[in-house]
Order: sequence, then structure tokens, then C-alpha cells
Amino acid sequence: MRNSERKHSQNKSVKSRLKTLEKNFLASIKGGKKEDADHAFRAAASGFDKAAKTGVIHSATASRKKSRLGARLAALK
Repeated sequence: MRNSERKHSQNKSVKSRLKTLEKNFLASIKGGKKEDADHAFRAAASGFDKAAKTGVIHSATASRKKSRLGARLAALK
């Protein structure tokens, strides 16, 4: 039981971080800051890749989210 609780709290932490990274990216897109958006996109993409690698989220979910964020970044430029 303790092992699953530990994994649950770790996964919850990773998912929370992903949401924060995504929100930061969307905020920089909304502000029209291309350079900040580019840095935020790289951080978010890296976070999604790491979460998928460790099994916190499915790899297809990570790819889909990265693709959608990348499309928004391309539309800004």
C-alpha cells in the first residue's frame, strides 16, 4: 500500500508540473512574446517527453499535446 501511495503522489506531482508548464506556454502565447513562448515550448515539450518516458502519461498523449502546442507556436511566428 505504501508503495502505491508513493507512486501516486509522485505521478500527481509530475502531472501538476505539466499543467503549469502548459499554462506558462499559453500565457506567453497570449502575451505575444515569441522568445518567451519558444523557451516555454521547449520546457513543456521536455516535460511531456520525460513524463511519457517514465509512464506517467501515455506516449501518444505527450505527442498530441506537443503537436498542438507546436502548432500554436508556429501560428504566432
